[in-house]
Amino acid sequence: MSISISHMRRWVAVTLIFVCLIVAGVYFYARKRVKNALKEVPEKIGLQIQQSAQGFTISKSEQGRTLFKVQASKAIQFKSGGKAELHDVAITLYGSDSSRFDQIYGKDFEYDPRSGDIISKSEVQIDLQSNSEGALSTDQSPPKELKNPIHLRTTNLVFNKNTGDASTPEEVDFSVPQASGSAIGAKYVAQAGVLTLQSDVKVTISGENQGKIFAQQATLEKSPRQIVLHAARAESPDRRGQADELTLSLRADNTLDRAVATGNLQIQSTGNASPPKRGAHSSSPSFMTVTAQKGEVTMKPENLVQAAVLTGDVHLKSEGVQPAEAWAGRAKMDFQGRNVITRVHGDEQVRLLQIQSSSEMRNGRSQIQNAQNVEVTAPAMDFFVAGGNRLARAETSGPPQVTLLPADSEPGPTRITADKFTAKFDALGQISRVHGEAHARLVSATPPQNGTAMPDRISTSNTIDAFFHPGKGIESLTQQENFAYSSGTQQAFADNARYTPANQIIVLSGSPRIVDSGMQTTARNVRLNRATGEGFAEGDVKTTYNELKPQPSGALLASSDPIHVTSQSMIAHSNSASATYKGTARLWQNANMIEAPTIDFEKNQRTLSANADATQKVSTVLIATSNSGKATPVNVTAAHLVYRDSERKAHYDGGVTVRSSDMTITSNQMDVYLVPAGGTHAAPKIAITDAPSSSPVQASAPAPNRRTA
Repeated sequence: MSISISHMRRWVAVTLIFVCLIVAGVYFYARKRVKNALKEVPEKIGLQIQQSAQGFTISKSEQGRTLFKVQASKAIQFKSGGKAELHDVAITLYGSDSSRFDQIYGKDFEYDPRSGDIISKSEVQIDLQSNSEGALSTDQSPPKELKNPIHLRTTNLVFNKNTGDASTPEEVDFSVPQASGSAIGAKYVAQAGVLTLQSDVKVTISGENQGKIFAQQATLEKSPRQIVLHAARAESPDRRGQADELTLSLRADNTLDRAVATGNLQIQSTGNASPPKRGAHSSSPSFMTVTAQKGEVTMKPENLVQAAVLTGDVHLKSEGVQPAEAWAGRAKMDFQGRNVITRVHGDEQVRLLQIQSSSEMRNGRSQIQNAQNVEVTAPAMDFFVAGGNRLARAETSGPPQVTLLPADSEPGPTRITADKFTAKFDALGQISRVHGEAHARLVSATPPQNGTAMPDRISTSNTIDAFFHPGKGIESLTQQENFAYSSGTQQAFADNARYTPANQIIVLSGSPRIVDSGMQTTARNVRLNRATGEGFAEGDVKTTYNELKPQPSGALLASSDPIHVTSQSMIAHSNSASATYKGTARLWQNANMIEAPTIDFEKNQRTLSANADATQKVSTVLIATSNSGKATPVNVTAAHLVYRDSERKAHYDGGVTVRSSDMTITSNQMDVYLVPAGGTHAAPKIAITDAPSSSPVQASAPAPNRRTA
């Protein structure tokens, strides 16, 4: 799954830009200083009477340090209504500890003593600047260096000296380095210490993280020190985010301590996180959406991200060349250095779904059938990030499960479980390998046959490794140490096994063994088809058929004793009762033996067919009984043999030769009938019938008793 960690990191950086609205918080401070300054102006210049003053300065000091200074080029008071005008006003605020150098200036102010309102009649400019060395310098000394002051501008500002409240219905503009903003209407309630930017709040961000921030309304509070944005929304060329409410908590120095977004949080991102590396395949832009009910970012004192947490139905959806989705109740991101993500911890039932590439589905039917969606679930998962922008590995906590979901409904899902899974990701952030250890288990559902439910196919081992092919899901699965497989009556055992979902084949190695309904097969190498149940064995094949019931009416294979087969290869067919043996095949029960290059054996009916090749004929060892009751071993060779134990008939054709101690018979075809065994373990007796009239028969005996039949 390709998940852009850099997108997440950039969103955290964008969220931090909201701190630019802190400038409005400092606005409280500035308005209060304006109040104190303007309240004293009338008293200093005697506004109780009509008069005019040209070029004056008023200041207030405590303990030898100036708190503020008011300068105006002209002040006029009128008899009518007692209102006063101040022109070209400049106010400088130093603070009680001389740590500020804030300046407020405007051309025209009006003071109404009846209402207590002080109204700006023209544009008001405010510059906010700290002065960390003010206490060490002489009184009223400006900072040695002006470091990017915060600037505000508005008009029609109304300040009431009685309540301390201030408001303006006009636009308020503010700017800081790399950001500027505005709002329509502002209201400050002194008693509550709350400033509200009433509507249409906008912030434009410049620099590395360009974008815009919007809100229907913003509220700034003194206690607790926080900024609340209502219906917040952020946009950039390739990212968008929104939430019902965003709260920024501030420290005493107005730096950001924590940011909390609540209600319908949504983050959308378009574009590649970074250019592909040299030699890597290029990909089209992806589209990622993250939703949650709440998001919280905590900050370090140096204005760096410490952690980010998403809670409440967390959902991530990535669309593009490698679509993927993830769900969790909670997701926590850890950061180091300069806002570099190092780990993402998801808990409260984590679910990760990697969807097959759409391009793979257009490349042909076979790829559609082989492609798989992969789903990983666990109570908790940890994702570790390399370089701040690439998933390197992931670990599960609690009982996990990996589910393979084929493109079509057949042959059904395959589920993999273990005590713990560890996943590794490639350079593009896609899953490349998953390792499971302790109590590994793989379960595949079997589709019903003719409306009848079929047993699941189950394999277990100590460890399991899944290897992924980009865009197609799991390419192969390797199970190691104490491998065991079962499906109904079929079982298999080995040291190790390798499973390929594309063809449903399991390759067993390390003392492989198949057991099915009393049949047991060993070989150097064994393969199983999980879909059909067919088994394939190669190299020193040995099969034993046990759990046989005696058949009194049978003959050659009628005993309850085991039937043994050896060969170089074997195919056990899906019905588990029939098998084909090739390569110097030999089948025997007690003293009865059949040898041939190929033997097909059906256990339930106890029938077989054998075929010769250019180097070896079919050979059968039987016991013949003369009229006097004497038992004589008889060897029959031919090109083909078909035997059915229920009929006690062996049909030979193709160069048939019968040899005993005193006779040789040759023919093109021959039927041999066996005497019923009668439920004993004794070797069956035979009677040779005449060959078909069209088949010439020759019989010979040692001299002097040679005769021709």
